[in-house]
Amino acid sequence: MTTGIEEIALRVGADALLGLLPARPRLLALGEPTHGEDALLDLRNDVFRQLVEREGYRTVAIESDCLAGLVVDDYVTSGTGTLDHAMEHGFSHGFGASSANRALVRWMRAFNEDRAPDERVRFAGMDGPLEITAAASPRVALTALHDHLAARVDPALLPCSGRTLDRLLGADARWTEPEAMTDPARSVGRSAEAGELRALADDLVTLFEEQTPHLLATGPRDDWERARLHGRTAKGLLDYHRWMADASPARMSRLLGVRDRMMAGNLLALAERGPVLVHAHNAHLQRERSTMRMWQGRVQWWSAGALAAARLGAEYAFVATALGTLAHRDVDAPPPDTLEGRLYALGGERCLMDAGRLAAALGDERPAPRESPWFGYAPLDPARLDSLDGVVFVRDVPRRP
Repeated sequence: MTTGIEEIALRVGADALLGLLPARPRLLALGEPTHGEDALLDLRNDVFRQLVEREGYRTVAIESDCLAGLVVDDYVTSGTGTLDHAMEHGFSHGFGASSANRALVRWMRAFNEDRAPDERVRFAGMDGPLEITAAASPRVALTALHDHLAARVDPALLPCSGRTLDRLLGADARWTEPEAMTDPARSVGRSAEAGELRALADDLVTLFEEQTPHLLATGPRDDWERARLHGRTAKGLLDYHRWMADASPARMSRLLGVRDRMMAGNLLALAERGPVLVHAHNAHLQRERSTMRMWQGRVQWWSAGALAAARLGAEYAFVATALGTLAHRDVDAPPPDTLEGRLYALGGERCLMDAGRLAAALGDERPAPRESPWFGYAPLDPARLDSLDGVVFVRDVPRRP
């Protein structure tokens, strides 16, 4: 039964998305319920192109390593390197293999040809340099911040030398030890050296902030923004490694919280320079507290979206994506008594719904939550409709060629 729902279904597009909102947000978050599906990324690409061409958006941020993303941004803004190099080195989590991500980067580079710097589109990763089984060494971020300051401020102001950082960091393999994810004793995050590095990172970031007028007056703002990114990332990684070495019941909640705090910091910094389309998993963009059941039990933390919304208020908007079938993952047609089942019955390839109007059309008795047969897909919880600005529904997601 779809009575009332079909009347509020809209065609997916930038105009319709922004039409759901009282004002243009600084962060427009478009979520996805699973990763690695080009059909969902193609939709993101379509929306971003329309936002750029019709609404003046100039930045897209995706759930990928923020430092690696600088490689892509250099390529799309100035043609540094090649497309192949950008795809190989500018993404984490294997996302560089996606044909839809490749199409996005190619389009962004073509759009920027012969455009003035302030008119060019920009690419950003919102995630920290983190993979499922390991976190990166803080070396790249910490030394980049130190080098930026060493080249621009009185050397007497620096809290340490680059040689001291190198000695305290030691071999990168100590930091990237994969066994540390499940065995805190294998982590170096609470070693004496790590403690010294955290103190030095605080001092370097503080010095950077104190020298901001000088730094901006003597160099491009892009250089300042990159140094600030390196400072945020260095501190975030050192915090993450500290909690990797913790053996308390709070360990995984704190790790997940640190990761999303890093994401939120990156997104808020991007929003300072103009409106941003951010594309990531629904769980990283929702306004409510996130929960997950892991080997040590139930964990909970606040997502990047919740943290950003707390700062931006109405200037943060979140549109979640739900899907009908993902046949190559054994996600078949949804049961008719679920939210996805009600939307699936509408037919059509994809549609957009105002979340408030959808909740009203469903009435007091919300549909049953859908059960996922595959761990990599998270159905949309009907109880959370009231916290969304919109819902994009993709009926069938085909296998990637």
